[in-house]
Amino acid sequence: MQGLIMAAQLITGISILVILHELGHFWAARAFGIKVEKFYLFFDAWGKKLFSIQIGETEYGIGWLPLGGYVKIAGMIDESMDTEAMAKPAESWEFRSKPAWQRLIVMVGGVVMNVLTGIIIFALISYSYGEKYTLNSSLTHGVVASDFAKQVGFQDGDKLVSVNGKTIKYFEDAVSADEILGENTTYTVVRNGSETSVMLPRDFAKQYASAQKIDFLSPRFAFTVGDIVSGFPAEKAGIQKGDVLLRIDSSPVLFFDQLQLALKAVGGKQAQVTLLRGSDTLNIPVEVTADGKIGFSPIPQELAYDSVKFSLLQSFPKGVDKAVETISMQVKGWGKIFSGDIPANKAVTGPIGIAKFYGGEWIWSRFWLFTALISLGLAFMNILPIPALDGGHVVLLLIEMITGKPISTKAMERVQTVGMVILLSLMVLIFGNDLIGLFLK
Repeated sequence: MQGLIMAAQLITGISILVILHELGHFWAARAFGIKVEKFYLFFDAWGKKLFSIQIGETEYGIGWLPLGGYVKIAGMIDESMDTEAMAKPAESWEFRSKPAWQRLIVMVGGVVMNVLTGIIIFALISYSYGEKYTLNSSLTHGVVASDFAKQVGFQDGDKLVSVNGKTIKYFEDAVSADEILGENTTYTVVRNGSETSVMLPRDFAKQYASAQKIDFLSPRFAFTVGDIVSGFPAEKAGIQKGDVLLRIDSSPVLFFDQLQLALKAVGGKQAQVTLLRGSDTLNIPVEVTADGKIGFSPIPQELAYDSVKFSLLQSFPKGVDKAVETISMQVKGWGKIFSGDIPANKAVTGPIGIAKFYGGEWIWSRFWLFTALISLGLAFMNILPIPALDGGHVVLLLIEMITGKPISTKAMERVQTVGMVILLSLMVLIFGNDLIGLFLK
């Protein structure tokens, strides 16, 4: 069931973004009187399609190959490689007959739409949910260090003091991508009552990508039982909201991370759960799922937060800030890939990896957050100067505008062919990386 929810979120999110991206090209083309012959979600490869309808001069449809979508703009060298149509004299309503600046706007229309989508989603998330920051001073039990964090020098229970000499007010600032992927990052922590330093190694970015971990450090907290997930073992066993778990079999679970480890150790088996309900201590047998869960959300104790609410007008500058930050991290990340600091096969992910980010439970705030991130990722990828992508077309148009001479149709066809080979190679790498990761796991 979780796999189906992940797949549904992935298909929904990508479909929304593909349609909006292609709408950007479509609207720009129509604004300049350019004919759009097709508008498709997914590809109708070899002429096969699930649905189509003709409205005016445009055929709208859904293809069978779920690898994106496209608009077929008349008089444009694209993946259709319609050389027969390009051999005819240019018509006034064709892409190739328009001034270079108009063609440039048509080509960047999709990227602009993806950027605007990311900004709007971020803004509406800020408006609907506000922002919550964990006060670092409330982490009285320190942090939980992932296995990877332990390899670079952290320990469970470390209390973060500063990073690169800056006092840490909010925990989220300490684990931001700017910090953990920065250069010569040094943390000051309190461990067993004494201050010590943890310096991230020079090749940390490469190690972090290879570890393929989303988590690095997380707050350590005591907890009580929160909302119970319907149909899961906790509900069936009679565990209630407000219960305080004490032990799983003989393992104490004072902190939530200890509970996670104890449940993982007995995954797929029955465990004896000792809990406190009011003044009563109860022992309850619980069937633990194979992936080490019993089905409830924790209510953290002692952690304190700063919450910020935004008006609708305030939320849009916040959306712009988050979009700029996201694109900045994309640039930094790809810079590290090109420099060799991060292996490409560890940094890229395909549909399986993206679906895992969405998760096996449909939480709307998380769905829209990852959809916004993917939208900005698509914008960045599409504007890269790779032939066959929007960025490749933009480069050729800029050359034409600078030289005053259009690129020949033959040269455009060759560039498009090279681009398609590059894109197919990248797709093989990304899908192969996904499948290898899946089977190795």
